Amino acid sequence: MLPILLATPQEENTAYKTQVSRNANIAKLEAGYLFPEIARRRAEHSQKYPDAQVISPGTGNTTEPIPEVITSAMAKKAHALSTLEGYSGYGAEQGEKLLRASIASTFYDNLGIVEDDIFVSDGAKCDISRLQVVFGSNVTMAVQDPSYPAYVDLSVIMGQTGQYQKDVEKFRNIEYMRCTPENGLFPDLCAVSRTDIIFFCSPNNPTGSAATREQLTQLVQFAKENGSIIVYDLAYVMYMSDDNPRSIFEIPGAKEIAIETSSFSKYAGFTGVRLGWTVVPKQLLFSDGFPVAKDFNRIVCTCFNGASNISQAGGLACLSPTGLKAMREVIGYYKKNAEIIVETFESLGFKVYGGKNAPYVWVHFPGRSSWDVFSEILEKTHVVTMPGSGFGPGGEGFVRVSAFGHRKNVLEACERFKQLYNI
Repeated sequence: MLPILLATPQEENTAYKTQVSRNANIAKLEAGYLFPEIARRRAEHSQKYPDAQVISPGTGNTTEPIPEVITSAMAKKAHALSTLEGYSGYGAEQGEKLLRASIASTFYDNLGIVEDDIFVSDGAKCDISRLQVVFGSNVTMAVQDPSYPAYVDLSVIMGQTGQYQKDVEKFRNIEYMRCTPENGLFPDLCAVSRTDIIFFCSPNNPTGSAATREQLTQLVQFAKENGSIIVYDLAYVMYMSDDNPRSIFEIPGAKEIAIETSSFSKYAGFTGVRLGWTVVPKQLLFSDGFPVAKDFNRIVCTCFNGASNISQAGGLACLSPTGLKAMREVIGYYKKNAEIIVETFESLGFKVYGGKNAPYVWVHFPGRSSWDVFSEILEKTHVVTMPGSGFGPGGEGFVRVSAFGHRKNVLEACERFKQLYNI
């Protein structure tokens, strides 16, 4: 009988390690991604106060049901998959032809964008990742400051940046285009260094600001003079109230320097369904004359098997006359929430931005740490907001409040804000 070898306590605590080195670029990301970090803090708070009703108008997750005209189309498609006549397997990686044509006619009519320029996907965030793979590690990048954190984090992961500088809260080799109330939340392009890629979101997350035609004309001219490519994130354009451009391709010359990405997430409540699109015009060329669209198509075909055919059936229903009407009604509901939030903070004497052209309200707490304000609001009101500095150093002193929420929860959160700050 063989003796039984018992592991010593030291051996039990020693984890086996492979000989594979960790990706050094991911290791640069010292902090966790913003939104899971907020979720972690909310969970800790709920454990501390198990009886509290925690409200989360800070997160960007939609709350209202998808309109039935859209879900019924998805249900019909799902049921058809159980029949010989209706079954389909892999589809075109670029998306179904009819949906691409519908996106072109709905959002890009008379702008010279055709269905072959459009790639249907599982969401704008995923396409931003795939675009970064196209660009590679040897490009330089600029972002609005503050901006959606995925732009910076993906650039770090791709190896486009240097190390994180704690003293200025920035990564080396990224151009942070500061957007402040003093410059109308639009960067002073005269102070911006040349980069290969410019990520630009309008209406902006988190500030809620929307670029005017004049500002977008300046941005396109700036990119053209510098031989840069703009990645234009248009995920909130249907919330626009002002008469601002609904696409960067409304600006002359934009098709030669811009890519546009958008999503059904915040229009139709597709945050869980997942469906978006990216426009890469044929006129957009790399420095050697090779079309960017061909490389993007190569990455899409390699990394992606196409959006769900059920989701695409929902997308087609979204763009029908009844679907568009239903989406606008849901968007109107959220816009009313934003109006309530803006009025609440303004009545308390705060300077407030956004809320008119986007579902985000950007509230200024001058002289205060964003994380301190976040913690104060959570601890004293059980309401989850978003610390502005999580979107970049330019967000310090601000918090973002989202209009996504049931009306009764938005009203309750606003009552709690009044109790906390009505001095």
